[in-house]
Amino acid sequence: MQSLKDADLNGKTVLMRVDFNVPMDKDGHIIDDTKIRAALPSIEYVINQGAKLVVMSHLGRPKGKPEDKYSMKRIAGHLAGLVNTKVKMANDSVGPEVQQEVKALKPGEILVLENVRFHAEEEKNDKDYAHQLAALAEVFVNDAFGSAHRAHASTAGVAEYLPAYAGFLLESEVNMLRKVLDYPESPRMAILGGAKVADKLGLIENLSEKMDIILIGGGMANTFLKAQGKNIGISKYEPDLVEQAGKLLEQAPGRQVKILLPVDAVVATEISPEAVGQIVSIDKVPSDCMIVDIGPETIALFAEAIAEARTIVWNGPLGVYEYDQFAQGTREVARAMADSGAVSVIGGGDSAAAVHNMGLESKITHISTGGGATLEFLEGQVLPGVAVVEAAH
Repeated sequence: MQSLKDADLNGKTVLMRVDFNVPMDKDGHIIDDTKIRAALPSIEYVINQGAKLVVMSHLGRPKGKPEDKYSMKRIAGHLAGLVNTKVKMANDSVGPEVQQEVKALKPGEILVLENVRFHAEEEKNDKDYAHQLAALAEVFVNDAFGSAHRAHASTAGVAEYLPAYAGFLLESEVNMLRKVLDYPESPRMAILGGAKVADKLGLIENLSEKMDIILIGGGMANTFLKAQGKNIGISKYEPDLVEQAGKLLEQAPGRQVKILLPVDAVVATEISPEAVGQIVSIDKVPSDCMIVDIGPETIALFAEAIAEARTIVWNGPLGVYEYDQFAQGTREVARAMADSGAVSVIGGGDSAAAVHNMGLESKITHISTGGGATLEFLEGQVLPGVAVVEAAH
């Protein structure tokens, strides 16, 4: 992989793709700036090398045209408070005016481009748009791991016109995830939760070849329990995937992987802030109830397995985590993982939120910023934004 440290940056103009797609409230205030802070090491390195830095990102899902609530202006203002240099804001991402603003930059200064998704050409990986972006600089740095699974103009297209390097965040994400997949210490474990099996079937297939044990909870466990012939009451599951889930369970012993499913559960008649859960054996789920969390016996079973694991990757909550009364399973698994001493990687989203909320970040080896990119990487897919910085120059 071509690292940022391999690039000669002094006096150059650097175009850096970052993932500043941060959550904002209805008034446009940033709720969580983790993604912005994650890019700071690469940003500071570039400006300390005496380069001009042009930063580009998407924000939200504008429909290929400017939309004020998705403007990068507030992000640029926030970035200005985190770095010790001048941060300017462009009115667009391409065009003569932007070219002039780049020219006017002094070494060590930053220009934030307007949201790349204000151009429909971005998501189409349009060659002309990519070429216009590339024309702004002499070096391309991709530090947007969270968008690396997208073959867009700003993540992959520009690399056809500029030498491409991996930023420090992208590099550490890829190295860490590779370590988990390729050089893991045994026993190797995956913990999979979340709502849908469909999103993670490819992931389970790939991890079945690489892991020793897979713990399945959350809504996705329902489809597997159904495949075992269990009554799951009114719990949501994916009928068209029951057969495939059954096959995965059948094939597991041959692949020398153990799949653990819940043995008890917390059930409720509805999902709401007022809903009250009751603990039942997985064989005794009432027909008018739905599974909303893993039960205490399952927590103990999972915690015991986690304590023995040497490598753990976790994606997805194990219950309806948004409601405090159904978050116990997710929290206890986070605690067990933090106490395990294993090389541990969390794939973003609610699993990461649970760890943050409990103040356990320092006990987890790596918390990915990736979400969808992390899942696709663990599935064994080639990520376009990673491929471009691995190609020889």
